Amino acid sequence: MAKILITGSTDGIGFLAAEILLDEGHEVVLHARNAQRAAQVMEKLPSAEKVLVADLSRLDEMKKLAAEANALGRFDAVIHNAGVYQVPEREIFAVNTLAPYVLTCLMEKPERLIYIGSDMQAYGHARLGTLSLESGASYSDSKLYVLMMTMAVAKKWPQTYVNAVDPGWVPTKMGGAHAPDDLQKGAETQAWLAVSSEADAKVTGRYFFHKKEADYNTQADDAKLQERLLAVCEELSGVSFSALLK
Repeated sequence: MAKILITGSTDGIGFLAAEILLDEGHEVVLHARNAQRAAQVMEKLPSAEKVLVADLSRLDEMKKLAAEANALGRFDAVIHNAGVYQVPEREIFAVNTLAPYVLTCLMEKPERLIYIGSDMQAYGHARLGTLSLESGASYSDSKLYVLMMTMAVAKKWPQTYVNAVDPGWVPTKMGGAHAPDDLQKGAETQAWLAVSSEADAKVTGRYFFHKKEADYNTQADDAKLQERLLAVCEELSGVSFSALLK
């Protein structure tokens, strides 16, 4: 049995991934943006271990979530599923990119890390010189940054399986009712990477779509851009990644 934290797990892909993992007998800790959503998801998934509450658009709440997660002990896997789309760019950058960075830095290192990407990363650009907490980033850029972070962490933590998942354009509140991709397959890939003993899942520094490795924006492989992204995130959050390399 594995112990797994899934951010953004009150609905959509994160909820389905939690449901899959709970049905398999794993210990799952959920995350909700507020207390109301936390109560609602516990009614739907009463076998979940706990729901942690944090608004990941706020830096202080990111840090609070990391502390509360650490108080529960080390996780075997962390799925950084939380994401936003049609909101101000300041919030897009905070939730989609900075929150995974802060949680990765501050939480005890798990055996597996899964970051949620998007095929929109293909249209992203590394505009690192203009990043700020106030201006934020476009959705495409934020997902390119997530992929860059995945590749950077995979290199720095070789004993951890670190991968990114494109769940597809799926019919969630974010994707819309008429999105064409398979919602279940998007959730299954998260869950598979979190716990599977299959050789195809026990890899690192890869980008997956429906359990298969997929092509991605090659800017993500640029080591200098990766390091610059980590430096910018450190500057903006006050949380150092390099200090935690053990």
